[in-house]
Amino acid sequence: MVTGGKSLKKFHDLVCKDCKDIKLTYFIMIFASVHFVLSHLPNFNSISGVSLAAAVMSLSYSTIAWSASVKKGVQPDVQYGYKASTVTGTVFNFFNALGEIAFAYAGHNVVLEIQATIPSTPEKPSKGPMWKGVVVAYIVVALCYFPVALIGYWMYGNAVSDNILISLEKPTWLIAMANLFVVVHVIGSYQIYAMPVFDMIETVLVKKLHFTPSFTLRFITRNTYVALTMFIGICFPFFGGLLGFFGGFAFAPTTYFLPCVIWLSIYKPKKWSLSWIINWICIVFGVVLMVLSPIGGLRQLILDAKTYEFFN
Repeated sequence: MVTGGKSLKKFHDLVCKDCKDIKLTYFIMIFASVHFVLSHLPNFNSISGVSLAAAVMSLSYSTIAWSASVKKGVQPDVQYGYKASTVTGTVFNFFNALGEIAFAYAGHNVVLEIQATIPSTPEKPSKGPMWKGVVVAYIVVALCYFPVALIGYWMYGNAVSDNILISLEKPTWLIAMANLFVVVHVIGSYQIYAMPVFDMIETVLVKKLHFTPSFTLRFITRNTYVALTMFIGICFPFFGGLLGFFGGFAFAPTTYFLPCVIWLSIYKPKKWSLSWIINWICIVFGVVLMVLSPIGGLRQLILDAKTYEFFN
């Protein structure tokens, strides 16, 4: 929500520099309005087109981001040291950065949902094409993230913005187009991550609370979820802090250590074997990440909130 709203606002500010300034709140609401419609698509197969467009847009705007940064060149008085002036601040920023990385590379929590849509037979199990898809996905992720991270830091140092496209202004038409690409990308990614949540909520309502499955139930639950995320985005439009907090709190368990716990419980490898050691390292790392990252993210949210005018 926050990224979509900020990118829409950036696009508006670039293409209409003489227009009256519009609050970020309204752009987040505009972005959310799309999801009030798309959230009623039934399953992953129905959003395959949106997902493909999101993947293409991700590669496109990432390429624009690092190439435009190269064209702009290294900024005057660029600094590559720690952003915080105190040791405490540096440590908390490190915790927050761990959460941001966890968020960026999360995705395992939707892997099973995606794999369930792939035809599978004993002769041709779905794990084959799924593995190929995962490899391709992470190659694309690397092509998107690493050039932006390395070149962005090289050009801007520790002053680089959470969203590097917000820092860029020229060429105007290219940066405006890149921000539209971001909007398309986050529309797709929101739906991909929200679909399992919708399924979980509706399953609990039907099986645990004995609601009758119906269009009305789906309409209310999905619209309520979208409205809630929109409200949170409007109240706390702090990109970096939110990434750090939710990266550790929500995505670290499902991505980094719960799969390892499940694997160990199912396959029961020999104690102190290589696979046993690797899985336990991932479990310990994931638990530490889950504990520390939200602390750094929450601190960043508090710092950002001190200077922010809410609903502005």
